[in-house]
Amino acid sequence: MKTIKDINELEGKIVFVRSDFNVPIVDGAVGDDFRLIKSFELIDFLLNARAKIILASHIEGGDKTLRPIFKYLKDRYKISFVENYFPETPEFDFSESKIILLENLRQYDGEVKNDEDFSKHLASFADLYINEAFPVSHREHASIVGIPKYISSFAGPVFERETSELARAFNPEHPFLFVLGGAKFDTKLPLVRKFFNLADYIFIGGALANDFFRAKGLNTGHSLLSEIETDLTDFLGDKLILPIDVIVENGGKSIVKKVEDVLPEDTISDVGPESIALLRDRVSSSKFILWNGPLGNYERGFKESTMSLAKIIADSSAMSIVGGGDTVASIAELHVEDKFSFVSTAGGAMLDFLANETVPGINALNG
Repeated sequence: MKTIKDINELEGKIVFVRSDFNVPIVDGAVGDDFRLIKSFELIDFLLNARAKIILASHIEGGDKTLRPIFKYLKDRYKISFVENYFPETPEFDFSESKIILLENLRQYDGEVKNDEDFSKHLASFADLYINEAFPVSHREHASIVGIPKYISSFAGPVFERETSELARAFNPEHPFLFVLGGAKFDTKLPLVRKFFNLADYIFIGGALANDFFRAKGLNTGHSLLSEIETDLTDFLGDKLILPIDVIVENGGKSIVKKVEDVLPEDTISDVGPESIALLRDRVSSSKFILWNGPLGNYERGFKESTMSLAKIIADSSAMSIVGGGDTVASIAELHVEDKFSFVSTAGGAMLDFLANETVPGINALNG
């Protein structure tokens, strides 16, 4: 994979940077600047090399605007904002600033459709392309896989670190503990299959655990389950660790129960304290930990177990790689990012890369 280290000359060149500015916007302002701070490294590098920069990103929702991102970046850089850039090419003016931010790519249908004309149009803006948006590089969108067909393309430093750090999971130190939480069972089952033989222990939490409870014949009440029941008997053994107690909601109350005591009217919302104690023991004896996904229903406020695990791993001596939106949010809330070996900016792309050892964005740069 070509990286910015392979670029011979940048002075005076226009560089199209596919960034990842898909961040929460709260009351018209940036709510979480983790990904934005990560973008400074490449921007500063290009400015020091006297390049001209076109920043492009999506933000979820085609009608949403990147103006809050523009306002945020304007506090650090001289930067211009361009709203309309298709089908006509605007006259980019770099006389006042060396950075231009394009409006939300998703405002154009050609982005998600990976339309050839849209890809060519974006490529015509610049001399070089740099992908610094690993979190969306599992999508075959125009700004990810289309542009590299038409101009010289490279990986940015954050993108490169994502791939090299996540690849450590393919040849880990042992004992290796893999913690997988969240929902979206169909997208995460491939990871269980991938790492079942590689990891020493796999702990399943979040809504994913409910499918394993069902496979063991346990009651899951009104808890979230995948629509298609999958045969999981091959995974049921000493290597697989499931919660031994859970927090259930029933009649407006939250109660800690053993998993075998869950009733038909209960809804499992988090793992319980005995399960966290079990995890603490596994973490203390592990040399490598890979974690993706919250242990409870994070969006509904069931954060306690996820926060507890974040503290436990942060205090351990193991090499630790973590990722996923809610997982990273818990780490940020605790201000312990620097106590992990690597915190990925990605969610779905992290899962796809770990399962397949590549993503379309990497393939495009290698094409």
